[in-house]
Amino acid sequence: NALEVEVASVADCPFAGKDLFMARANIVVAGSANTDMFILMDALPSAGETHIGGEFQTKPGGKGANQAVAAARAGSAVCLIANLGDDLFGKNTVETLVKERVSIDFVSLDRHAPTGVAMIMVDAAGQNMIAVAPGANSMLTPKHIEKAQPRIKDADFLLLQMEIPLDTVSYAIELAHDERTPVVLNAAPAPRSALPSDLIAKVDTLIVNEFEAAVLSGTRVDSPADGERAAQTLRNMGAKRVVITLGSRGALALGDKLFSVSAKTVEAVDTVGAGDAFCGALVTALGEGFEFADAVSFANAAAALACTRVGAQASLPARTDIESFWKQ
Repeated sequence: NALEVEVASVADCPFAGKDLFMARANIVVAGSANTDMFILMDALPSAGETHIGGEFQTKPGGKGANQAVAAARAGSAVCLIANLGDDLFGKNTVETLVKERVSIDFVSLDRHAPTGVAMIMVDAAGQNMIAVAPGANSMLTPKHIEKAQPRIKDADFLLLQMEIPLDTVSYAIELAHDERTPVVLNAAPAPRSALPSDLIAKVDTLIVNEFEAAVLSGTRVDSPADGERAAQTLRNMGAKRVVITLGSRGALALGDKLFSVSAKTVEAVDTVGAGDAFCGALVTALGEGFEFADAVSFANAAAALACTRVGAQASLPARTDIESFWKQ
């Protein structure tokens, strides 16, 4: 039921042949694309409470699109596999992706479902509450992934999240595994139950926050020792490498060895895009051949920078900014 987007691919845009094709990492992202509706307010309301006086903004979002843009800004050549509604929000998203130099060869417009929408409230401290109506994202099927098989085969990495159906995520992981393309899975938002261990065993790098780590491993992450146990459990389930993001406490990672990365100090105004900035920067660094510890550190710098601006995609930093901040 999906209609192919009748918009020129990024290769046909005026800036083709410039920075995009100097990128060193070739990344395919499969995931969600939303329109984010923000209300910026002094404090978040409690259940049943109404706060008046916030500022309203509309911005592009969705974890798949966010991470695709994050990777592109970090320096990768990126192709996005996504399903949008055949509506104004969907067409605006396509225009944004093209401007961000993300290939839309495998982005579809669906006549039977609206573009996904996220309603986001952000307080003065940068904390947020989010509700998502997935719309066309829930109609992203294995058939969409199958059409992109040649692109996945040639990619350095396939990057996935959990805002699309689990069957589609599973199919994409299986396909990439068969094509020997490494998979980076950001298990966000947290699945309602643990992922099958045989699926995690086909993941090269698993990225989770504290809550997601607890859901998947069965271990609450309230201390460094808890984080180590959770990471080891996830590693034992088969993931080659595990990263647990810890917000203002940085990140904990387990590859050949366990290590931690301290958070960069910034004045946070909105944490919405931080996780997606981390994932896009990490997969870019890995695709460029960074050592794992350096890739996590690079991604940590990108995530910190994202906290200094409002919005998901609007907050995602450019490569020059990441490198400059990373080296401080």
